[in-house]
Amino acid sequence: MTILINTLIVISLALGTFFIIVTAIGLLRFPDAYTRAHAASKSATLGVMFILIGTFIHFWSVEGVYNPRILLGILFLFVTGPVGGHLMARAAYFSGVKPWKGTVKDDLKAEYLRKKAEEEQMTKK
Repeated sequence: MTILINTLIVISLALGTFFIIVTAIGLLRFPDAYTRAHAASKSATLGVMFILIGTFIHFWSVEGVYNPRILLGILFLFVTGPVGGHLMARAAYFSGVKPWKGTVKDDLKAEYLRKKAEEEQMTKK
């Protein structure tokens, strides 16, 4: 049983390390703020989540300590990480940060133009 538990811990920590390395590579290699925000929010969240899962399994099975704060940390990180990345990318878009020239589709352009027209109407009143 200890071999199985230790294997789960090692796999979880290895996956976490892999996703954190992918995050670092993405931050260095991606061309614009939007793709970098995607790398930082999604894969970093997965990396830290897997490391926390490995930590939780270790302390629960090896040390005999059940720590619900680690589970709450995983839940909090899983919810707030991607949402924060999305909000930062959206704020960058609405503040005028240009996407990479190789971007194929711009789904926010219609929303951006609509909000800009609303702001202009509000300033005219």
